[in-house]
Amino acid sequence: MPRLLERPRVVHRAAPAATRPHPIRELILVTVLFLAYKAGRLVASGHVDEAYANAGRIWNAERWLRLPSELSVQAAMLHNTTFVQLVNTYYAWVHFPATAAFLLWTYLRRPAYYLWVRRVLTGLTAAALAVHVLFPLAPPRLVGAFGLIDTAAIYGPSVYSEPDTDTLANQYAAMPSLHIGWAVVVALGLIVMTRSRWRWLWLAHPIATTLVVVATANHYWLDGIVVCAFLALMLLIIRRPGADLTAAPSTAPLAAAIVPAAIVPAQITGAARDAVGIPLDAAGTALDAAATALDAAGTALDAAATALDQGSRSNLAARSGREP
Repeated sequence: MPRLLERPRVVHRAAPAATRPHPIRELILVTVLFLAYKAGRLVASGHVDEAYANAGRIWNAERWLRLPSELSVQAAMLHNTTFVQLVNTYYAWVHFPATAAFLLWTYLRRPAYYLWVRRVLTGLTAAALAVHVLFPLAPPRLVGAFGLIDTAAIYGPSVYSEPDTDTLANQYAAMPSLHIGWAVVVALGLIVMTRSRWRWLWLAHPIATTLVVVATANHYWLDGIVVCAFLALMLLIIRRPGADLTAAPSTAPLAAAIVPAAIVPAQITGAARDAVGIPLDAAGTALDAAATALDAAGTALDAAATALDQGSRSNLAARSGREP
């Protein structure tokens, strides 16, 4: 007979099935995607005059939209040299390590969500790369007329050399900001995949990243707004695992929250419409091509991994057969 004061059993809804992709396949695929992205950025370089002309369009569009001035954000941090160096360090060393650590953590601890996260990151990066090619943009730190300074070059540390001689990075690819986009993906993923009541504090990462890239004059406000628009599109296209489970938090409110109303300005005309509309229109074709290439690469790597596994088993069986 059960005791009257016995604690009732709580039945939890099952989480999505955890299917962890083959590690060698994923390592190769992520490496290939990263190298393709770096190569694509370098291919997109060289349109210097167009990049500076687009910078003027973006700056004027932001003033037309009455967005806060990047000058005020930078001026607020220039009173303390140590703080400026910390901000520069955050820009230089948090972006890639934080995203890579998040991807690895998802693979090891939340495998059911790993493919969703990787596909969102891939789609977002492919869309950004298309805009880098079609809409080259000089960052505000390179446009002296805007009154901003290159804080990394003056105070350090800096990850860039002179734009004309830099063969490792395309410095005329400010639109959209993947620093902000990847930071939002990290925060969104951790909010969705964890259950702590403190999980919403992860939003501090994209907020801090946005302030950092603006204060260091590496990006405009519109760079962040456009990347959030692309991310909202990715979240609508790429279905989250377990999205039909009532126990799982929905990403729809988050997708709405990360995209300010300014990204769909119905009253924008003229130069502002061109400045915002061209990057948004450029993403569609790139997404289709990226999805096709990703599927083909995944199939090829799956076949290679299977062949490696079969070869290992055959060798093991042959050795076992030779043993007395």
